[in-house]
Amino acid sequence: MNNKSIRTPLIGKVISGILVSLMVISCNQPPAQIVNPKIDKLKLPPGFKAEHLYSPEEHDQGSWVAMTFDHKGRMLTSDQYGAIYRIELPAVGDTTKVKVEKLIIGSEADRSADSTTLKIGMGFAQGLLYAFNSLYVMVNHNSDKNFDKNTGLYRLQDTDGDDQFDKITLLKSFEGEPGEHGPHSIVLSPDKKSIYISAGNHVDVPKFDTYRLPPVWQEDNLFPQIKDPRGHANNRKAPGGWIAHIDSLGEKWELVGAGFRNEFDIAFNNAGDLFTYDSDMEWDFGMPWYRPTRICHVTSGSEFGWRTGNGKWSPTYPDNLPAVINIGQGSPTNFMNGGTAKFPAKYRNALFAFDWSFGIIYAIHLTPVGASYTADAEEFLSGSPLPLTDGGIGPDGAMYFLTGGRRLESDLYRITATENVDVTPLAATTINEANQLRRTLEQYHEPKKGAVDIVWPNLKHEDRFVRYAARIAVEHQPVAEWQERALKETDPIILTQAMLALARQGKPAVKNKMIAALVKIDFDKLSPAQKIDLVRAFEVLVFRLGKPDADAQKQLIAYLDARFPSSSNELDRVLAKVLVHVAAPGSTEKTLALLQTAKDDAQEKTVSASSDLIMRNPQYGLDIARMLSNVPPAQQTYLATVLSEATEGWTPELHETYFKWFANAFTYNGGVSYVGFIDKARKKALTHTPKEKTDYYDTLSGAALLTESGNDIADRPQPQGPGRRRTQEEAVALVEMLSKRNFEQGKNMYEATLCSSCHSMRGEGGAVGPDLTKVGSRFSAKDILIHTLDPNKEVSDQYAATVFTMKDGSSIVGRLINEENGKYFVSQNPFMPQSLREVPKADVVSTKLSKVSLMLPGLLGRLNDEEIKDIVAYLVAGGNPEHEVYK
Repeated sequence: MNNKSIRTPLIGKVISGILVSLMVISCNQPPAQIVNPKIDKLKLPPGFKAEHLYSPEEHDQGSWVAMTFDHKGRMLTSDQYGAIYRIELPAVGDTTKVKVEKLIIGSEADRSADSTTLKIGMGFAQGLLYAFNSLYVMVNHNSDKNFDKNTGLYRLQDTDGDDQFDKITLLKSFEGEPGEHGPHSIVLSPDKKSIYISAGNHVDVPKFDTYRLPPVWQEDNLFPQIKDPRGHANNRKAPGGWIAHIDSLGEKWELVGAGFRNEFDIAFNNAGDLFTYDSDMEWDFGMPWYRPTRICHVTSGSEFGWRTGNGKWSPTYPDNLPAVINIGQGSPTNFMNGGTAKFPAKYRNALFAFDWSFGIIYAIHLTPVGASYTADAEEFLSGSPLPLTDGGIGPDGAMYFLTGGRRLESDLYRITATENVDVTPLAATTINEANQLRRTLEQYHEPKKGAVDIVWPNLKHEDRFVRYAARIAVEHQPVAEWQERALKETDPIILTQAMLALARQGKPAVKNKMIAALVKIDFDKLSPAQKIDLVRAFEVLVFRLGKPDADAQKQLIAYLDARFPSSSNELDRVLAKVLVHVAAPGSTEKTLALLQTAKDDAQEKTVSASSDLIMRNPQYGLDIARMLSNVPPAQQTYLATVLSEATEGWTPELHETYFKWFANAFTYNGGVSYVGFIDKARKKALTHTPKEKTDYYDTLSGAALLTESGNDIADRPQPQGPGRRRTQEEAVALVEMLSKRNFEQGKNMYEATLCSSCHSMRGEGGAVGPDLTKVGSRFSAKDILIHTLDPNKEVSDQYAATVFTMKDGSSIVGRLINEENGKYFVSQNPFMPQSLREVPKADVVSTKLSKVSLMLPGLLGRLNDEEIKDIVAYLVAGGNPEHEVYK
């Protein structure tokens, strides 16, 4: 769950009938089985069984987002906005109901002054861990009248043996902005002697006792900074999200790694290596700095390069580490090891990654390669909608998982294997030579005598993770011990890495010597990756230590200019921004010429193809669909942004060409921040034009298109709330008499919930669901509301998706349009109806028409009573302000 807005599509699909048909059963036929839609929507591999165990929202217990198991095998969970619950689960095959107990944590002293009931003693947790006879709770909330605990890590203990937690200890409070990018998960170390925690990029890095990653982080990017036009994370600085290692008492804190966007959870593999599942910034979709959700190997001192706005580092840069595997668009939540599951062997060696947005659990199968890993991802479980929040392997060896979050309908499930169950002890994992070398070098991620001599040769190791570990080890040693050695180094690979370390740790006084050393490297003899490493070293040097003196700058320009442009898009990006930043003669003209002819590289492969996600969740998928219908040119966008701060070398002809590019750029589709980023780059560039020509270039660059095309970046209206969960009876009572309603508020709520993304009304809107213009003439306000509250009540075949289960275990979701010549023709993008995916029938195991609406239930929970009345009135009126509901 990241910063994605809750959206309301598909109002009950086509409300083609309210009455349920009665099935007539012949005396000779067995009774039809009752289909549970909560189970029916799930796709599992053969040999697995799913059970729906409990729905907390049916008992006013909120939306559950965290779980752990205690020493007695009971589950502990937390409502995202409320209390902690303890659950006794029936054994597999036992029909006994789930027993749920709301924990009253604390003492009578916690009793509210104006109430006879206890305030919530502990809750609002996005991470739970039972260990060391304690419950560790990651509170993600600022205190209020009902909950007086601030964001932080707490330890709960039962000191009197009554099986209730009576002692609360704050281990560390966190500063920043609590919420879905706040502090998250808590996991036990492999040796069960300590704890690891994760925190997203809205949590300030606290003061640590020790740092595996040297605390010298900066933005380190000469790319003209443009922060998110919609304001997200604009005040968040390096190093972004972070992972820490602590003792059980919370007395010793060590920073392990950083540079994440919002790594919700962390997990160790069976070899004891740490991994996380980091989030994307979906608003950046289509931009050259967009990074998909990804699995990262979190080594000692690791940095993964998140920076706010457009400042994210390329994964090719040597001062950060690449992903093990890129998953694609989504919202990462739970991430866990399957080692203790009573599953087939391959799943016991897998990590499981949960995606909230698109309802997929991936089984991540790691393969050791050098000091790190590569991976394959298998779609283990999926459903639509299925907002996955947390999961765990229970003491019984079953997989348990939760859905919900953001006050959405919440459910608890259990997955068990019915075939090929493996319960043999897992074999000890063999650590290969490169992995062991990396671990040895990581022992020097603190000052140690003799460390420089030991690690120095490994700065040129063929394995990137080994080189990285060696450089971090060098940086941990006093600079005086290795500065001269670095400046005198003759090996080009070691020199590049050493200069990168010195740029991060050294003083400005040595920058000219550093340039003199680097320009001696024979550039043409370097591999493509080594060339990027070298130019990146120049970039960090200039960013941190400042522009060099005149003679050194001439050396720098002469060296890099001769290599620009190159035959590599990635290398051209870093060359362009360094040369433009130092005002190299001719750099503006050369970059603009390159922009005009630039072609994008093939799209980076991800596990989930963007087109395959659209129909799994149109609330988010429609943004993907729009972009795929007219994809922005990434390389041109990058170079145009570089030129936005170019001050030298402009001519009227160059300006004319450059600003015309912006007008064309506004015609492309990207994430919701795309237009804003382009406009901010345009406005930056306008500040460098002659004053008498600024208005002309403003018009030429498409200023009028921003409003004429509807591509303005103003935020949509948002509900005032506060929202709450209502029974159907309570909700229906609100709309029994609709008169004198507020048209503007109804329209705003229709927009705020993004109904128009999927539905059309009065000729405007999406095409995934039915036109709603005349829905009020066919159905009552009550019927409209009921089908909005329960979108699965009636799902029309006309708008239902088909799930194709493939032989490789994956699935394809879309609307089946035609079948012929041994192929299915499937529509996945409503903005490209002419584009049909051809699916060979020979590759398909089965097809199933989904009985579950693509619309998420519970979406009206964000609205207050008056807002619900107004949005229903707006639907009844079909968007007509003259309708009788407004009289």
